[in-house]
Amino acid sequence: MLAVCGMPFEAAIADGPGVVAVCGPGPWRVAQRLHGMLDGAGQARPGLARPASWAGIISFGCAGGLDPALASGDCVVATSVLTPEGIIATDADWSRAMLDRLPGAHPALLAGVDAPLATPAAKAALWRDAGAAAVDMETHAAALAARRHGLPFAACRVVLDPAWRSVPAAALAGLDTGAVWPVLRSLAGAPWQIAAVCALARDAWVARRALLRARARLGVGLGRYLAPSSLPPSSLP
Repeated sequence: MLAVCGMPFEAAIADGPGVVAVCGPGPWRVAQRLHGMLDGAGQARPGLARPASWAGIISFGCAGGLDPALASGDCVVATSVLTPEGIIATDADWSRAMLDRLPGAHPALLAGVDAPLATPAAKAALWRDAGAAAVDMETHAAALAARRHGLPFAACRVVLDPAWRSVPAAALAGLDTGAVWPVLRSLAGAPWQIAAVCALARDAWVARRALLRARARLGVGLGRYLAPSSLPPSSLP
């Protein structure tokens, strides 16, 4: 199973027996890494032999809320994904299995974007125009790769910043590299962002805890049945 994530902490949560995490952030990194692996150009990870076939691709991690009713930590299981090439439906059986294992999860349309939506106005426009409940920068790349390679696809995302939350520039400064110094430089130049960054950090803490709970409930295969032959020996009973 391939699990597509945005940030290293999401990948660390998703990774496990029968699951190989592919980390962004952003659609371009995800697409490049997925196609390299699925086209046979690269290994899953150093020291691990590439499977003869993959059981599916799941987008797993955090998202920005678009539906005003969703709060930080709420889980969204995609019924379909809005991509630049149109709407792609998720695997119905896989999505249903995840909903059965995740009490309170919301079945809904997810939207994919190439750049963060940082303002409530931008989020409200996408909610109004597309009806998507949440948005992230990796799910659409994962959905397109799954369609190209004929693999089952699903998405499970936990809301980090709700629809009404602005994402300060300081929080986005280190998004591409994960480095701390760009964030600190942005805060030094505009210290009034500190309160907003602290509020976003609280949202992130809530979302991370929810993501850990979701991962535990989905178990091996992230909600999709995996035949014993597809699992590494250490994960077999």
